[in-house]
Amino acid sequence: MYEIDAVASEKAVKKQVLDVTATDQALCDNEPVTPTPIRNAVAKIPVVLAELTLQINVDAMINLPEPAIEIKRIGKRLKVIQCRLLQNTNKLFIKGFVRKNIEYSTRKFSNHEGVCGNISHCTVDVPWSCVTAVDFNVGTPAPVLFNTVEPFEFLVEQDLGPKFPAKDQLMSGDLTELNQVTTEFFNELPFCELISATITEFNEALNRKSPQGVNPFEEFEFTSIEEKMVIDLTLKILQKQQVAINANNDD
Repeated sequence: MYEIDAVASEKAVKKQVLDVTATDQALCDNEPVTPTPIRNAVAKIPVVLAELTLQINVDAMINLPEPAIEIKRIGKRLKVIQCRLLQNTNKLFIKGFVRKNIEYSTRKFSNHEGVCGNISHCTVDVPWSCVTAVDFNVGTPAPVLFNTVEPFEFLVEQDLGPKFPAKDQLMSGDLTELNQVTTEFFNELPFCELISATITEFNEALNRKSPQGVNPFEEFEFTSIEEKMVIDLTLKILQKQQVAINANNDD
C-alpha cells in the first residue's frame, strides 16, 4: 500500500470545491403610466406580405470519424442563411443547413456478456436549399421603381464650308459632350421571419460489420449513417412600407 500525503490531498480537494453564491433581490414598486399616442401619423413599418409553410426534403450521408455501435441521441437546430424573394416574381429562394449533434457509443472492451466504451459526439452541418412559389395571401409587395438615365443634347450650328451656300449651316447635337440625368430608386427589399420548423427524420446505420475480438452475438459496428429528413418550415415574408395610422376612421 502507498501512503498519501495529507497536505497534498487536502490541496487537491480544495481545488475541486464548487461554490455558488446567491442573493435575494428586494421588491421595488412601480406605477403604471398611460402613454400619449399620436392620433394621425404615417409610419414606416414591416407589412406582412405572405405567410406560408414549405416542405424541404433532404437525403444525406454522414461518415463518423470512428466505429460506433449505437446512436444514442441526435440534437438538431435549423439554420437559414438566405431567404430572398426575387423582385417582380413570386419565387422565393431559400437555403440553410441543419446543425446536428450526434452522440454515439463506441467499443473499448467487450466479451460474450457485454460491451464497454465511451460516449462520443460529432457535430455536422447538413445543407439544404429550394425555390418555392409564393402566394401573397396577406399583402402586396410595393411596386419596384426602376432607375432611369435620360441623356439630353444642345443644338450646335456650324458652317458647312466652301462647297455649300454661305447661308446654309449644319445644325445637330454636339457629339463632343455627354449630358444626362440619372435617377436612382432605393427600393425596400422584402425579408423573411421564421415562425417554426418541424424536422421528421429517419437515420439508418450502414456498412455494419461484426467487431473484432469477442463480442455479444448481436453487436455490430458502423461508420456511416444515411439520413432522410423532411423539414416543414413556416415563415413570413415582410416588407417595410408606409402605413397611414388614423384613429378617426372617417376617411
